[in-house]
Amino acid sequence: MAVGVVFIIFFLLLFLSVPISSSIAITSLLPSLADSQFSATGTYLVREMLGGINSFPLLAIPMFILSGIIMAKGGISKKLFDFFTYFVGGFTAGMPCAVIVTCLFYGAISGSAPATVAAVGSMTIPVLTNMGYNKAFSTATVAVAGGLGVIIPPSIPFILYCMSSGASVSKLFIAGILPGFLIAGLLMMYAFFYCKIKGEDKEKINSVVNSLREQGFKNVFLSSFWALLAPVIILGSIYSGLASPTEAATISVIYALIVSLFIYKTLKVNEIKGILIDSIRTYAPLLFILAAAVAFGRVLTLMRLPQTIGEILISSLGDDKFVILLAINIFLLFVGMVMDTSPAILILTPILQPISASLGVDPIHFGIIMVVNLAIGFVTPPIGVNLFVASSISGVPMIEIARKAVPYILLFLVALAIITIFPQISLALIK
Repeated sequence: MAVGVVFIIFFLLLFLSVPISSSIAITSLLPSLADSQFSATGTYLVREMLGGINSFPLLAIPMFILSGIIMAKGGISKKLFDFFTYFVGGFTAGMPCAVIVTCLFYGAISGSAPATVAAVGSMTIPVLTNMGYNKAFSTATVAVAGGLGVIIPPSIPFILYCMSSGASVSKLFIAGILPGFLIAGLLMMYAFFYCKIKGEDKEKINSVVNSLREQGFKNVFLSSFWALLAPVIILGSIYSGLASPTEAATISVIYALIVSLFIYKTLKVNEIKGILIDSIRTYAPLLFILAAAVAFGRVLTLMRLPQTIGEILISSLGDDKFVILLAINIFLLFVGMVMDTSPAILILTPILQPISASLGVDPIHFGIIMVVNLAIGFVTPPIGVNLFVASSISGVPMIEIARKAVPYILLFLVALAIITIFPQISLALIK
């Protein structure tokens, strides 16, 4: 069976609203049904599916999902926002910038973009709106900045990429730090120009900032200390070699429970059952996608798809590394618009990573490029998961949020171009 036919059937199944895990599994079986000599039989695929999810690094994903939900319920995002507001809230665009920095830090806890939008947005959008900021602008700020949740470590998409490519999770986590700060800086730059042009209600803003400053730095710092310490413990345990990413994820769950139950006392014991149910509901569909995507990746490899695409790109575009990377970036941006990040990474990494490796692109650098591309997909219709989450929180129509997010997205693209052209940004901390 031709590879093109396989993908046509795959997208047809998606168009017919067949669940993506089922679409991937059905498509994986087609070559063996069409050709009895094809080695990827049903038994082989089931074995690959079970073997693919029997992975120690993969255990980090449900743990980070669980810790993110616990910290969201425990009000960790509010503690972070108050701390950053204390310092920057009084400056031009200080409040939107405090939101962006809060998303940056919360991403270092949850590892998920939608979780970051939900946790930070539910608390900050009403605050910004009450201060006189345009509601659509406030919502767009959170929706786009939430994308930092998958670039700043720990990151669930990074774990999935490493599972598919064999790259080091710890190294990719470290590599995501500078790109994350670069993107955050560009987003804050636009927020500054927007507020400079549109103006701000300084009276309302100062009343909030002054109420925090009246508490004094010591009290604000002590109140936020345990929230600020969370990413330090999670990432510090990984980078110091004391824990693997999976062990650090487990530590993050324990830490989140202790802080929320006994220190901030914002979580009740009887709420834990509901949190566990929520985390299972979040991870279970992803688990089926993971299993099916592993099998699909094996089938595509046996059909020599990576080699075929590589030959086509080189024959049509030449062997210029940056021209081919540009083509890959455009393709990934389109994929991000129509497919969720997790299946996109699991399906495309076995195809695209060997092509980039043949061009001399470091697999860690390519992982950053891939995830940044797909992070932009969080805020681009028609899928745009962050847009849906932000819209459900604020009540602002998704299209209006997307319109306000356009300048942010353009700066995200600028960051992507810089990261692609200068691999030193991704690799500086691991060399």
